Amino acid sequence: MAKILILTPQLPYPPHQGTSLRNFHIIRGLAERHEITLLSFLEETQSAAQTAIVPLLTLCEVHTVPIPQRSPGKRLWQLVTTRRPDMAHRLYSPVFAAELRRLLAENQFDIVQIEGIELARYIKAIRVATKTSKIIFDNHNAETELQRRNFLADLCQPRRWLAAAYSWVQAVRLRRFERWALTVADGVTAVSDTDKQKLERLIINNEQLTIKVIPNCIDVQAYQDRAGFPEPTASQQFDLVFSGKMDYRPNVDAVLWFADEVWPGIRAQKPRATWAIVGQKPHPRLERLHDVPGITLTGWVDSVMPYLIGAAVYIMPFRVGSGTRLKLIEAMAAGKAIISTRVGAEGFPVQDGREILLAETAEEMETAVLYLLNHPTESEQLGRAACQFARQYDWRQVVPRFDALYQSSLNPI
Repeated sequence: MAKILILTPQLPYPPHQGTSLRNFHIIRGLAERHEITLLSFLEETQSAAQTAIVPLLTLCEVHTVPIPQRSPGKRLWQLVTTRRPDMAHRLYSPVFAAELRRLLAENQFDIVQIEGIELARYIKAIRVATKTSKIIFDNHNAETELQRRNFLADLCQPRRWLAAAYSWVQAVRLRRFERWALTVADGVTAVSDTDKQKLERLIINNEQLTIKVIPNCIDVQAYQDRAGFPEPTASQQFDLVFSGKMDYRPNVDAVLWFADEVWPGIRAQKPRATWAIVGQKPHPRLERLHDVPGITLTGWVDSVMPYLIGAAVYIMPFRVGSGTRLKLIEAMAAGKAIISTRVGAEGFPVQDGREILLAETAEEMETAVLYLLNHPTESEQLGRAACQFARQYDWRQVVPRFDALYQSSLNPI
């Protein structure tokens, strides 16, 4: 049994979306074999009250620090006066650093595990505070590649050239910062073989790097049993559903592209078709979608599960992204028929037409959506295959892979 300190960018409870899903189930799995302490940022909408996080407290000791606030002016100042990428500044907090130092001074941790590149800047503080703890960098995305794709997507739209310029600067800085984080950690993970290859391309000269693939995971069994999940009401049933944090740039790009290029053709063929965009913090760029017939932006919801259950088809029209999308595993575990671009399904060994339908162009996406809406039997068959495929991403199957990484880090050859 190892004594492990885990650092997370937001409190991983409740495990609603993305990072919090991965982090909660990592903690859940590791707690069966190890002693876990959690140091986490606390977002404004989250609560660390004992009554609010009882399931998390049964797994680990919890310490929280308020998430730092940055004004647009400070963000611009950091962009101009430093060479660090924005992600290195986003979650830097002297309060968090002090709490980290305190925990390391009062405890002898075998492992300090950093969940995501936003926290990688704390590696230096960890090295100063302890000479014995091994550092595991759990890299949720190939961030340099993500910014490169953002740059290429925005470059095609003159009104987005300023955003493209920002992404180009960030990609250059992230390449240096991400490479540094990869090479100074004692162990590194990636969520897919695809991401592993992207990260390995950052390494230069004679640097040695071994990356272990540990995929994203959820409680697949719970999704399939639907135990504890509320059944959808009439207002939670839609022909199409997209879910995710709606201020996240790849999500915003995906739904705007679908709304502009695909949705009009679907509504022309099926005038009563409906589409729900389910997720917190809708970006101002999405405001205009409130006026588009058939589209509903839900904002924050207690649970995405009723919308998954109530969906006829789940869509993933991504043009940019990296890592692997937990929303895909969720939809598969819920037995939904899924239509995705190749970027959306990247990192998963899916086969087009077996567990998922892949579509790249607006015309292909429209054709696939209309086909599944008009052929419910084929849609159900696709959902059953997806449900079977998702079982390999249950946390009970995935999280034990960390043990091999810990063993090699603690006992290097």
